Amino acid sequence: MDYSSPCKYSIRLIEKLKSLDTKNTLNFDLINKAIYWAKKYHGNQKRKSGEAYYTHPLEVAYMISDYNLKTDEIVASILHDIIEDTEVSVEMIKSTFGQRIAEIVDRLTRDRPDGSKLSVEEIIANAYKKQDEEVLLIKLFDRLHNLDTLDSITLQKQLGTKLETVSLFPLVCIFLDSMDFDELLTCNLSSEKNSFTSSIDEFYQKSGAGCLTSNKFIEIKAFGEIVLVIYQALN
Repeated sequence: MDYSSPCKYSIRLIEKLKSLDTKNTLNFDLINKAIYWAKKYHGNQKRKSGEAYYTHPLEVAYMISDYNLKTDEIVASILHDIIEDTEVSVEMIKSTFGQRIAEIVDRLTRDRPDGSKLSVEEIIANAYKKQDEEVLLIKLFDRLHNLDTLDSITLQKQLGTKLETVSLFPLVCIFLDSMDFDELLTCNLSSEKNSFTSSIDEFYQKSGAGCLTSNKFIEIKAFGEIVLVIYQALN
């Protein structure tokens, strides 16, 4: 496989980035190198949907670019699974992409040098405590893109993913909403707000999803896709 050859996902991403980069601030050499690494090191890995695995980080970067048009964050999103799923190390990333990108990718990685493995909850909790916007944003879009392939996993795992999403990601939404992400993934819920709110109240009580009030969650219209996950989980 020629990892340097463009594919429809990389072409789509680069074209979008060029259209958004009106001030010529992006380092496309570094971004293209990250795309090459994703293709090379994820290699023949497949998603549950059957697609090449590298398409996932490229799509995450595509989604993030509307809200964070910085080279480091775009590159880190492309590399966000590369330590966890391949032989690539933090030091390899640091030597090629620089310390800051290596640190972001490391903070996104569940597998730790001591052999332990962080849960998604631990990564999000650590990032929230440190107000780590880069990690929270990448984790959010990582989850949103993964939700697209829920049908490819067992019903039990689907439920687990939905419950985890309901439990953890409202906190991420609140943080990012406070960072002026008001237009992100807008969702019109006005016609169903009252009945939907009571359903979420009931769901939170049953699931023990935390202290977040459903009214506050409904107000975060910017993250409508997360709300839709809850709606689907209730039906």
